[in-house]
Amino acid sequence: MYSSKIPLYDLKGKEIKKIEVGSVFRAPFRPDVIKRCVLASRRNRQIPYGVDPRAGKKTSAESWGTGRGAARIPRVKGSRSHSASRGAFIPFAVGGRRTHPPNGMQNFSEKINKKEKVLAKKSAIACTANPVLVESRGHIIEDIKSLPLIISDDLESIEKTNEIQTVFNNLGLSYDLAKAKRRNSQIRPGKGKRRGRKYKKGKSVLVVIVHDYGIGAAARNLPGVDVVVVDQLNIEHLAPGTHPGRLTLWTKSAIDFLRESE
Repeated sequence: MYSSKIPLYDLKGKEIKKIEVGSVFRAPFRPDVIKRCVLASRRNRQIPYGVDPRAGKKTSAESWGTGRGAARIPRVKGSRSHSASRGAFIPFAVGGRRTHPPNGMQNFSEKINKKEKVLAKKSAIACTANPVLVESRGHIIEDIKSLPLIISDDLESIEKTNEIQTVFNNLGLSYDLAKAKRRNSQIRPGKGKRRGRKYKKGKSVLVVIVHDYGIGAAARNLPGVDVVVVDQLNIEHLAPGTHPGRLTLWTKSAIDFLRESE
């Protein structure tokens, strides 16, 4: 585990000094609350969907009734031909209605208490400083010197992708980035390949900043890397897929913001 004094690194990966972190990194580990809040956040972003209430019902088909030795399903009207005996309207007929269609008026939202949200966020932040949880999530942290990983504010002004790649290499993050790149080239099995979901999308480093002076554009081409402003940090950034312990790189200003917000 970490101590109250955490090393601060420069862009070359050298320790500048030790700084104090806030008590948020000592929050209790609550995976149940984290999972509940992540799932609620997903549901609140879900767009309602449904079908036309009259879909499959726009027909004048009627049943022949009894006494003809035929099933009493609605049939297409017309002359005494093959088309006249064709079924319609019912779910198992061609062009018929769906059996249990989704309701577009359904409410997908889920309410979460404010204190639960705060607890989940603090717990997820604390998990980024726990090497056991970070490694159990699948991140490679062998070359990382300390957690939480804190860097100077000069990182926010980087505008080139190759420059930020060099900084990540200096901090020991290169192996985790390479793993995310390999994962992003894997093709999903089965029907999950449909509609833009052909390739898996792994998560690597989360960069938390205060001001974006170019790092957002510089890091967007790195697979698995996300850049977020600290006041917009949410539970899904810290625990993707409900799994806490994401490998996170904090700037010094972001750490100061967390400490002042306590």
